[in-house]
Amino acid sequence: MADPIKKIVLGNGKVRYRFVVDVGQDPATGKRRQQTVTKDTKKEAVTEYARIQHQRATGTYVLPSKVTVEELIDMWLKTATRDVETATKRSYEDAMRYVRVHLGDRKVQTLTEDDVESLIDWMLTSARRIGGRPGTGVGVRTVSLTLGRLRAALNLGIRRGLVTRNVAVHVTIPRQARKDAAAAARTRVPWDEAEVRSFLAFVSTDRLYAVMLLSLIGLRPAEVCGLRWEDVDLEARTISVEITRTLVAGAVVEKDTKSAASYRKLPMPTVLWVALKLLRLAQAKEKLASGDGYAGSGRVVVDELGRSVKTDWLRRRAYKLMEAADMRKVRLYDARHSCLSWMANNGVPDTVVSAWAGHADLGFTKRRYVHADPQSLRAGSDKLAGLLEQA
Repeated sequence: MADPIKKIVLGNGKVRYRFVVDVGQDPATGKRRQQTVTKDTKKEAVTEYARIQHQRATGTYVLPSKVTVEELIDMWLKTATRDVETATKRSYEDAMRYVRVHLGDRKVQTLTEDDVESLIDWMLTSARRIGGRPGTGVGVRTVSLTLGRLRAALNLGIRRGLVTRNVAVHVTIPRQARKDAAAAARTRVPWDEAEVRSFLAFVSTDRLYAVMLLSLIGLRPAEVCGLRWEDVDLEARTISVEITRTLVAGAVVEKDTKSAASYRKLPMPTVLWVALKLLRLAQAKEKLASGDGYAGSGRVVVDELGRSVKTDWLRRRAYKLMEAADMRKVRLYDARHSCLSWMANNGVPDTVVSAWAGHADLGFTKRRYVHADPQSLRAGSDKLAGLLEQA
């Protein structure tokens, strides 16, 4: 068999060693592809030839490529966002923006685990540009989302024959960062029963009383803003949660509920039923007073001119009411936590709590939304006292 490695003498007299190998077919054209390799010494050429032949035999060989990380991201986004909602697409793009900034110009085939770890460290310490003080770190959840998307993009790179392995697959977020994030999360305590009662007493005469009640019975802010009067059956005393209305990159997006489980029909507590009847009367008076200037959007939550509102509008007004009531400020979304925690801690079956929340996964509801409030812990202590006193 002829030696595949040929001695080449260049015009300047220098000697090189060159070989040509078949590396399979081009998936796009079906034509045979060849690779030409030139080395300074015969030994280097022999070693490289053996390496390529071994990798071809084991299916791990990839052609040298100049594709950058940014170009791979573009490939992945094109496939990953083909059939997803606008909000999901935006979240993928946002997650990958950090990778573009820190690693975008790197060749994919030169990317290492050290590079990915450098990305993680940078995100945790100084990657923030919006949503806080520029130059500080972003949250662990954001880092986790970015790392997950990068792994997915590199998996696509493997399938496309650009890289042989996923250098991000074994990279993790440092333990201390995860511990710090968990400690910070523990400081975000939803209102307890007494605080909920105090807040509702303060807003009972406010125009947004019924709206605050909708949040405090466990609806998501986007569900509250999306609720239409046609979804409210005052005769049957039920609310159908069918539409959400939220902001994505500054634009309003109206769509179906978050998931199939999120679509649900909830019976109204009497206090909410009364509040919604009063709200409808108040809106009728506002419409009469505004005349042709009234928008008449058909939403339950509207401004004084009947115009649909966005979730940031709802949050700002809720925070103003909390401040006026001299209440501890909590995220509006935490009102949902308060509701679900109260239900779970007061004997409502887990399956009912999960269905009320609009979750398909019962375990998720309990992990993320149910908190043991002081009253519930006191009840547990009383039960233990009864047991121990009998011993």
